[in-house]
Amino acid sequence: MKILDETKRLLHQYNIRPRKRLGQSFMVDDASLMKMGKYAELKQSDSILEIGAGLGFLTEILAEKTRKVIAIEKDPKLFGILNERISTLENVETIHGDFLKIKIPEFNKVVSNPPYAISSPLIFRLLEKRFDVGILTFQEEFAKRLVAQKGTEDYGRLTVMVYYYADMELLDCLPESAFYPKPKVSSYIVRFKPREPPFEVLDAKLFSDVVRTLFTQRSRKVRKALRVFCREIAIPKMGSKEFIATLPFLESRVEQLAPEDLGALSNAIHEKLSEK
Repeated sequence: MKILDETKRLLHQYNIRPRKRLGQSFMVDDASLMKMGKYAELKQSDSILEIGAGLGFLTEILAEKTRKVIAIEKDPKLFGILNERISTLENVETIHGDFLKIKIPEFNKVVSNPPYAISSPLIFRLLEKRFDVGILTFQEEFAKRLVAQKGTEDYGRLTVMVYYYADMELLDCLPESAFYPKPKVSSYIVRFKPREPPFEVLDAKLFSDVVRTLFTQRSRKVRKALRVFCREIAIPKMGSKEFIATLPFLESRVEQLAPEDLGALSNAIHEKLSEK
């Protein structure tokens, strides 16, 4: 109860009300915080990125076992408390700013309990980076989308793009009581390991565009979903029906395509466009 009591005290002292709209919820379970450090296999040589450092309880654990912690906090009040609480820790660099917009110093691991409101853009920004491993907490619904199987309700653009760039594993389910204020749903600790793509795409941007566009019509057959894609990329002169007829998977539904299938479809589109 120590961290919970201290969290309540600090929030009351500084007149801070966590904003549910932004997914602000503080991890107050000591065992869960320690687990995150353990899963990251912290080493003295590590440089750790923490997104949404909040009141700094996880920051303290990370700083004790690593060379450097880069603690990012967007909220100005929380940033002030964070600086005050960890002022004696010489290996912590605090940054006041929005992780989605600021330049990030070099790091090799991510350990974080980020605001749930930025989960999706946070993942997509991390996919642009190279690092060894990430240990993060996400809302249960979002976490399951990261590892969903094709054809399931949770399967979508996020699943495909994450699969292409990283190995993702759900580790522990955390109850609402591990956080303050208590969220309405459970959360998961997730392991995120960037890796080389498991299949080849000829044009990464085109692949991303194909996946994004098709999953706006996830239940439709690929043939119909591609008509929207053709309109978006404005295929000149050649009618979209003629163009689409040369492509694979036309009678499959979008949600039934595996990531590898979407890669093959993207490559087929790339090759046809290159002929013109």
